[in-house]
Amino acid sequence: MRAQERAIARKNLDKRLNSIRDSKDFARPPKGWVKAIREALGMTAKQLAKRVGVQTPRIYEIEKSEPLGSISLDSLQRVANALECEVVYALVPKQPLQKMIEQRALLTANKRMRSAAHTMSLEDQSVDDADQSEQMEALTRELEQAGSTLWSED
Repeated sequence: MRAQERAIARKNLDKRLNSIRDSKDFARPPKGWVKAIREALGMTAKQLAKRVGVQTPRIYEIEKSEPLGSISLDSLQRVANALECEVVYALVPKQPLQKMIEQRALLTANKRMRSAAHTMSLEDQSVDDADQSEQMEALTRELEQAGSTLWSED
């Protein structure tokens, strides 16, 4: 994917994810969605098991595994279908993707510039602050366009 396409994809994803990033409405209930919805519907585990096509103990296993985060998406989808629900799955970045790119580019640029400045000072070839700032800004912008290489330096 080219830099311009990545930028458009980031912008579109950020727009879609902004509405749910800070929302607590999507937080999983402490006992999990499966058990919360089953109980709210007044459905027993035995009744849900029959709808899913499994034995009752399997429903208890599913209800135990969901809050622990060990439920498989396949199991969750099968139970959701039996509960007449949809599984909504998303990875929601803690901050906008564009901001993540900008921060990573700045961090990488700082690291590279420090390394170059150290080498240049050893050779008695220092750069004035204005030039260094300009170089830092140019390197940061270049890195923002770099794609996967931005994530190579850890």
